Amino acid sequence: MNYEREPTTEGGPPLPRGFLVGAVRAGIRPDVDKLDVGILYSEVPCTAAAVYTSNRVKAAPLLVCQEQLADGRAQAVIANSGCANAATGRQGLADARQMADLVAARLGIRPSDVLVASTGVIGTLLPMERIVDAVSRIELSVTSGADFAHAIMTTDTRPKRESGRCGHEGEEYALWAVAKGAGMIHPNMATMLCFIATDAPLARHYLAACLREAVDASFNMIDIDSDTSTNDTVIVLANGLAGGEPIDAGHPAAAAFRSALTGCCVRLARAIVADAEGGTKVIECTVEGAASLADARRAAREVVRSLAVKTAVYGCDPNWGRILAAVGNSGAEMSEQKAVISISAPENGGVCVYRQGAPLPFDEAQARACLAAREVHIHVELGLGEASATAWGSDITEEYVRLNSAYTT
Repeated sequence: MNYEREPTTEGGPPLPRGFLVGAVRAGIRPDVDKLDVGILYSEVPCTAAAVYTSNRVKAAPLLVCQEQLADGRAQAVIANSGCANAATGRQGLADARQMADLVAARLGIRPSDVLVASTGVIGTLLPMERIVDAVSRIELSVTSGADFAHAIMTTDTRPKRESGRCGHEGEEYALWAVAKGAGMIHPNMATMLCFIATDAPLARHYLAACLREAVDASFNMIDIDSDTSTNDTVIVLANGLAGGEPIDAGHPAAAAFRSALTGCCVRLARAIVADAEGGTKVIECTVEGAASLADARRAAREVVRSLAVKTAVYGCDPNWGRILAAVGNSGAEMSEQKAVISISAPENGGVCVYRQGAPLPFDEAQARACLAAREVHIHVELGLGEASATAWGSDITEEYVRLNSAYTT
């Protein structure tokens, strides 16, 4: 078995064995009526790994996670929306640590085994009296995955959830994941927040390597608005309750797990782009024939990041010169004389617009039809090597400006 997705039920995708979740409304933002505090818990200690934002401004909960994960183990995560607890000084750090202490006391585990994550407005303090009350009210179960997914949402219009199974020769492991993000998405490690649980028995260093690889191929390849958040965190907990020897690079199931984790993250990353603030389209850019994987990723990422490309896609304007300029601006090795650019859509065919250093005549109506689709595919062939990569982005609309010009009010 490589990876088999599981259907989403009313409560969300099924949880791996030994994991429980729960969420309540704390009223962190009294003007927002939604679930806003959640706990993910394993009945036994887990091998754990995380990847964090590269932003030099790092939120208090992220700093606490780095401290708590120094030993590569954890057993629970508490997450909240409505307040990022970023740029909040010593008080913010004290509040993040208190959140871990509250969960530890409630569950009877070590505070150092509790990870903390927050998302929301930067520069505001958490209403800790509401957090204290919320933790006391959260009931954990195997059926509350949908509640947890909603509790971490801010401007998201829908939860992002993923679940499946992978294995090798009779050994089967479950994966479950949720993510949030719709704005401030130009990750340089991960996305806003993502939590992954698995019952696979993972060796610590192999789990960390698998997560980094998965993040580089997924969350690091998406863009909504060129902003890297202060709180970006991806956490994976592996409790090993599926049994068997710890999976490391030499284990027969290593490749299956690595592939499953990457696929899970790619689907969540695409779901984030599809839910972009004000977005109407998903832009998928595939770069092939690059001199290196790093170059392929640079070029693809720059195309979906470009405001010129985003606005052209929004307006259905086949201004392919913006794509070529973005590739040239990416830092990737390229040659105008070898590059080829095509625009297509799954339901509308495609057109080749540029080849060997010169524009090609093309059907403009066909190109506009491709750009009007919900998914717009851009293909760039560099002709310099064998490496390829895909990135995903959203268009930019007037609605994005409206949402973000009044975010705190």
